[in-house]
Amino acid sequence: MKFNSVFDIIGPVMIGPSSSHTAGACRIGAVARSVFNEMPMQVDIHLYGSFAKTYKGHGTDVALIGGLLGFETDDERMPDAMKLAEEWGMHINFIEEVEEASHPNTVKLVLKNGMQQTTLVGASIGGGKIEIVRLNEFELEFTGMSPAVLVLHKDRFGAIAAVSGIFAKHEINIGQMKVSRKVKGDEALMVLEVDQRVEQSVLDEIKQLPDIYQVASFVL
Repeated sequence: MKFNSVFDIIGPVMIGPSSSHTAGACRIGAVARSVFNEMPMQVDIHLYGSFAKTYKGHGTDVALIGGLLGFETDDERMPDAMKLAEEWGMHINFIEEVEEASHPNTVKLVLKNGMQQTTLVGASIGGGKIEIVRLNEFELEFTGMSPAVLVLHKDRFGAIAAVSGIFAKHEINIGQMKVSRKVKGDEALMVLEVDQRVEQSVLDEIKQLPDIYQVASFVL
C-alpha cells in the first residue's frame, strides 16, 4: 500500500481504539446518513469478515452508530452513541454475516424510515480511509478523498448536462464524474468529485431540476 503522508499511517484524530475499526466505520456511517438525508429510525447493520468477528471489542458498533448520528470521528459523545441512538428513537439490528466480502472490514447498512429505504455497502481499508462500493443497486468506487456529490435521478436526456451546467455556473470544477444506470429510462446515478466543498444552496438548486430524486454531498 502506498502512503502519501504520516497521517495515512497513524490515521485521523479519533475516538479509538482502531482507525480501521472505528474511524473508518464512523465515516461509512456518516456517508450513509448523508445519502439518507435524515436520521433513520430503523437500521439493519450487516457485518462481514473481521468486522463481524471483532465489532464489539473494537468499538465498530459504536462508531457506525456515531456516524449515523452525524458525529465526527473525534466527537466526545462517541462512547455514548448507543445510548443516544436509543434515546433519539433509532432502532438498530446487528447481523453477523458468515459469507465472505471483497474486503474483510465490510459493512452493509440498510436505513429505513417508513417506506423510504437506502442500502449502502462500504469497507474500511486502513488509516481511517473508506471505500463505498454500492449504493442501492449501483456499484460504486467512491473513497471520499475529494469532496463529492451524488445525484440520484431519472435516466433522461439532458440530466447530466443540467447538473454540470449548475456546477459551471458556480465555478465549481469537476475533477471526475461517473454515471451509471440499470435500465434505460429508469433510475440512474451520478457521482461527481469536485475541487471544493459544495454549498447547500448549490445542492438545493440541483434538487430543483426535473426528475431529481436525491442529492447528497460528502467531505470526509
